[in-house]
Amino acid sequence: MNNLFTILPDLIGTFAFAMSGIKMASKKNVDWFGAFVIGLVTAIGGGTVRDLLLDITPFWMLDSRYFVTTGVALLATLVFKEKLMRWSNTLFLFDTIGLGLVTIIGISKCMDAGFPFWVCIVMGTITGSIGGVLRDVLLNEVPLLLQKDIYAMACVIGGLVYFLFLKLNMTKDTAAPIAALSVMLVRLVAIQFHIHLPVLRSVHDKTKDTQLPK
Repeated sequence: MNNLFTILPDLIGTFAFAMSGIKMASKKNVDWFGAFVIGLVTAIGGGTVRDLLLDITPFWMLDSRYFVTTGVALLATLVFKEKLMRWSNTLFLFDTIGLGLVTIIGISKCMDAGFPFWVCIVMGTITGSIGGVLRDVLLNEVPLLLQKDIYAMACVIGGLVYFLFLKLNMTKDTAAPIAALSVMLVRLVAIQFHIHLPVLRSVHDKTKDTQLPK
């Protein structure tokens, strides 16, 4: 696991997720410490749930760099606040980058533990999406995971791409970045072309839609 893809992208993914959490926290007028907590939860929440399910010590308890990286993200937000706030798509950009990188890292970690591919995809999806869910819940927002946006499904697609390339005898170091980019690409295409999963409506809602106005 101590290779280029699991060190630098891990920090980039942590930074990106922390930035997305801090950016959203800024809209709620929380203080600096609160913003740090939201950024940290966004960055490590999914990986923590993954490690607990795998019955191993959560990764951030063994390495302080996740706290440091979140602190750097907060500092960057404070220094470049005006520029970051001016970009309307900043939150989406950082969230998408974090989603792609962290998902594949989660899958790789689960593979190293010897689990079958479908479990690895589930764990990768948890790693990529649960931090955002915790962020949204703490900030009293409807989690993206529960909305019609392509979010968790992008993680699943990226995981399938990863295993497809591995089946084609591609090395992990080559397949992983491609799979991470596929997660990001799915998110970008879905947003750009307004692609989303069908919305589940109740029978009552359908009845209301078919009633003629009096």
